[in-house]
Formats: sequence, structure tokens, C-alpha cells
Amino acid sequence: MRHAPRHPYCLVLAAALGAGLTLAACGGGHHEPRRAAALPAARVRVAPVDVRTRTATEHVPGTVRAKRRATIEAKVSGRILELPVAPGDHVHEGDLLVRLDAHEIQAQLEQARARLAQAERDRKRFAALLARQAVTQRQYDEVLAAYEVARAAVSQAETMAGYTTIKAPFDAVVVRKLAEVGDLASPGKPLLVIEDPHGYEVAANLSESLITRVRLGQHITVTAPGLEREIDAVVSEIAPAADPATRTFLVKFDLPDPSGLRSGQFVRVLVPVGQVTAPHVPKTAVVRRGQLEMVFVASGSRAHMRLVKTGKPSGDEIEILSGLAGDEQVVVEGAATLTDGQPILAE
Repeated sequence: MRHAPRHPYCLVLAAALGAGLTLAACGGGHHEPRRAAALPAARVRVAPVDVRTRTATEHVPGTVRAKRRATIEAKVSGRILELPVAPGDHVHEGDLLVRLDAHEIQAQLEQARARLAQAERDRKRFAALLARQAVTQRQYDEVLAAYEVARAAVSQAETMAGYTTIKAPFDAVVVRKLAEVGDLASPGKPLLVIEDPHGYEVAANLSESLITRVRLGQHITVTAPGLEREIDAVVSEIAPAADPATRTFLVKFDLPDPSGLRSGQFVRVLVPVGQVTAPHVPKTAVVRRGQLEMVFVASGSRAHMRLVKTGKPSGDEIEILSGLAGDEQVVVEGAATLTDGQPILAE
């Protein structure tokens, strides 16, 4: 279907109307500066932008864990008679942790001791007979071997009886309790978890691009949620090979004692990756309106708004990633109520 040609007058009218709307839209932009210029001068305090160089870091998640940690298990099967500790209890090396029912093992020990006593009597008797040449050397050797076997059996039974009493291998704190009195303990079944509270480390997995940034003995900053201060950790161990599944390297960092951290806590390891130079302004200079961040730059007798992107805070100041060149004066007090282009009286 063919359309009828448009009249030249219509085209001229449409162009004129479009131009008029464009001029109207452009003209509307002058109202805001006019309104700002008409506002009274605001008393503000200004300060120069501070350009500083800092070490750029990449945050790597890590986990706090004890250097010495032990899972307590029974070496023999038996019913638990005593378990006098609970999570949070501090124990010393040699303190009783678990006692098992030893009736069966004790009976085996008594039998072994009885056999040993009989073997000892036989050994003495055959030694006297050998001296009178009433028995052969071979017969005496067989009795002597039986005696040695009986003595070894007693030693084995005594060792098994000792396994019914489980003691703390080092000074520690109980972190987990996995059994109760009356439960059946057996080899391979964890009963308690203890760890040394005076030696913690952070374990973190570093990517292939970051592993070259750390070395043994290097001091690294560690932070944790809820902990207001930074912790100085030391690189103590670097895995020589990457995990083939994650392509990361396990790195361990020694923590000072005390560090204020607990086992299993989440932390961030700040791995240095280079130097960054950026402007810094007081935190009071940054105004947030909705999702926008801005500062007001003092230029002459007026305040001009600059949209900025903030970075890492540092004390009372904050880093500005974009929006400032570094040679400006910014409003640090009274910025929250300013309008772009408003007159100011700087103090």
C-alpha cells in the first residue's frame, strides 16, 4: 500500500515544533543554578584533598585453627564409665579424659599373670633339672620359650588395660564432646576434640596469581568481622603444589598470642598486590543521597558538586577512587545541606 506524499508545510511545522521542544528542554537546565545562586551563602569549613600512596591489597578468606589439635579416640572397645570434661574445660597434660569399663580386659590380664607365674615355676624347675642333667637342653629351651611368651602376654594385657584410661596428651581446651557416659567406645569412634589455646594460625587458599605475592616469614595483615583492630600475622607455611581441584595453594599464617580470635572463625587475609596513589578526604566531606556519593568542591565563593566513588576507609578519612583530581579544596563541614553552585563562606 502506497502512502500519500506529505505536504512540505507539515514537514516544516514538525521540524519547528521539535526545535522548540529541544530549546525548552535546554532552557530548563538553567533554573537549578539560578535557584542555587539565589540561596544565601552557607558557612562551611573546607580542607585540601590529601593525595597519598598506600599498599593495595586483595582480600582472601581464611579460617582460624589451632596449631595443635587432637581427636580423642579409644584404642579398645568398652562402655564409657567416666567422662569428666565438657566443652570449654581446660585440661593439663595427664589429666583424665575418659575411663572405660575394664572388666573383660582385667580378666585377660589376670589370666596372663597366672600363666606367667606357672611358666616362671616351670623355668626354675627345669633349670634345676638341667643342672643335674635330668633333662635335655632342648627341653629346657622349650620351657624357657614358654616363659618368654607368657611374659609377653602379660605385657600385652597390661598395655590393653592401660588403654581403658585416656588422658590428655598436652595442655588443651575441650572444643567438642562427641560421647556421653554409657556410650560404647570403639576404635575409630571420636570421643572428644581438644586443642591448644595458645597457638593459632590462619589457613587460606591463595590463587595462582597471588601465591607469588607471599613468602615465608612475611608479615601479612589479617582482619575479622567484629574485630576493630588489624592483626599482624606471619607466613609460616606455603604448599609447594596447588590443589588440582581448586587450583589454589594452601598457605598458613601464624597469629600472635593472644590474638583475640577463636578456632573456626572467619577472617580475611590482606595480600599485598602493589602500590596505589589516590586522593583522600575526611569522611564528613562525603555526602550520600540515595545511591549517589558526592563531595562539594570549593571554587571561588561557590560550592560545586562532584559525584565520586569511594574506596577503602583509613581512620577518619576515606579514599576517593574517582571524581577528584587531588588539587581541590572540599567542604568538610556543612556539605550535607549544600546545593550545586550555592554561594559559600569558607572558614
